[in-house]
Amino acid sequence: MTPQTSGLHHVTAIAGAPQRNIDFYVTGLGLRLVKKTVNFDDPGTYHLYYGDDAGRPGSLLTFFPWTGISSGRPGSGQSTSTAFSVPAGSLGWWAGHFKELGVDSEFVRRSADEERLSLRDPDGLQLDLVASSTVDPRNPWDSASVPAEYAVRGQHSSVLTVADPTGTVEVLTRDLGMHVIEETPDRIRVGAGDGVPGNIVDIIADPNGQVGLTAGGSVHHIAFRVPDKTTQEQWRQELVARGYGVTAILDRQYFTSIYFREPGGVLFEIATDTPGFDIDEPLLELGRSLKLPPWLEPSRDQIERAVAPITLPRENNPALVAGQ
Repeated sequence: MTPQTSGLHHVTAIAGAPQRNIDFYVTGLGLRLVKKTVNFDDPGTYHLYYGDDAGRPGSLLTFFPWTGISSGRPGSGQSTSTAFSVPAGSLGWWAGHFKELGVDSEFVRRSADEERLSLRDPDGLQLDLVASSTVDPRNPWDSASVPAEYAVRGQHSSVLTVADPTGTVEVLTRDLGMHVIEETPDRIRVGAGDGVPGNIVDIIADPNGQVGLTAGGSVHHIAFRVPDKTTQEQWRQELVARGYGVTAILDRQYFTSIYFREPGGVLFEIATDTPGFDIDEPLLELGRSLKLPPWLEPSRDQIERAVAPITLPRENNPALVAGQ
């Protein structure tokens, strides 16, 4: 029996200047930087992970920041929008918050059950904050810049734009165990489990659009959750048997991963929930130090010289704030 994903694990995007990225997501969006490491495939650049207090799967947005990178182009074969779940009635506060930061935003209502505030991050990445009639029980990160009653609860959904949605929907439903929740003339919504925020993917067909260019301000890949490595291996074998070109299981230190490209061109990852982000630093100090996997530790001096110096807002680390 094919395993079923329990929802979204993370989204990984490409950014420009790392300090600008940190300032926006920690102070602007009120997320916590839970891990400061490097791109294991290109150790000359950071890999920055943002999420809730512990970086739980389903709360995570991660970035490869390359200073000076050219801008990408949204289009077919990409995840073109990433949405976060916020409490009902909070979007007015968020609009005022972003106005104070000089960030343009606009209200969008797609259904009676969802209201959205749409904006772009400093590199042009499309973000939505979604206030839905479905109560999201996840606890927010208690940020100094965003009060808890308004704060992000985790991912809400991702939008995939493809030329032909048929193969994409088939992968999500047949191979990842999701199900169609709703079909409208402009999109197909699929969900894992009960389809609550954090378990949703929207597919948009754009048969005449340009193929997207993945660079600054665009999503590199979208990751789905699997509980453990044993299940991941079973899933990998089934995907290979169905003809997908799937990578070997890769050690990402805080989870293990496999990757494959779905028929619409979007790069998918299946990532484990374990072991988590507190395996190499205490929970209260997440994101404070540059963490490297054992195989890169011998090159620490060289890596630290290669990456740009960055500063974390003190609010990111409760242990530091408590010591004031």
